[in-house]
Amino acid sequence: MAGNSANPRVSVTSRVLDLLGAYDDEHRSLSLTELARRAHLPLATAHRLVGELVRGDALVRRPDGEYVIGRRMWDLGLLAPVEAGLRQAASPFLHDLYGATLATVHLAVRDGGQVLYIDRVSGHASVPVVSQVGSRLPLHATGVGKVLLAYAPEDVRTEVLAHLHRVTPYTVTQPGRLLDQIRRVHSDGYATTSEEMSLGACSVAVPVRGRDGEVVAALGIVVAGFQRDKARLVSALQVAARGIGRSISAQR
Repeated sequence: MAGNSANPRVSVTSRVLDLLGAYDDEHRSLSLTELARRAHLPLATAHRLVGELVRGDALVRRPDGEYVIGRRMWDLGLLAPVEAGLRQAASPFLHDLYGATLATVHLAVRDGGQVLYIDRVSGHASVPVVSQVGSRLPLHATGVGKVLLAYAPEDVRTEVLAHLHRVTPYTVTQPGRLLDQIRRVHSDGYATTSEEMSLGACSVAVPVRGRDGEVVAALGIVVAGFQRDKARLVSALQVAARGIGRSISAQR
């Protein structure tokens, strides 16, 4: 939220971006007053620009008067290379995994110090989860996040390890313990969580590699428990991850 309307040289584009940037995982629906405050804009300016965004389907005004991101922004977001290529390549494999397990299946990438979920397949029999497509969650508390953290640059790992907040009573918040877990991702080939993001939900995840062997995403499954089925789930995930990797390489 870097806008400053007191400066007459600030462009309309910058102000619009500040308004759109007012939204995040914890602020998915905002009133006009909240939008103006979070974008650091006068109420009158926010009112004018928000009206234009609504007319352009970039924002939608709900019956309660609050505004949410519109379908046009979602459609544009799907054109981003990281989403378009990965989602297209991974989609059949995610559906195959769901069909075999009836568990929630995630595809995620790292976005700075968070995990960004770019696709998800689940059904009524799946364990309830807090993640949604487009949502961002802590790297240290999710299976896909731990995989991505294991292959993140050193400065990212250092920053995450310095700010380990507790999401549930089972979230790993000891830097040494988490460091040991993410180091084992390299040797074991997968990461797990046990009720660290949501009570009653455990996850196992593996890396997805591109043509040059670089980890480009993480693929994970969320289940109620996996002690007896962990090996089977890891195997299924790794087969799917290799398939996604081959599909990504074929697109280039």
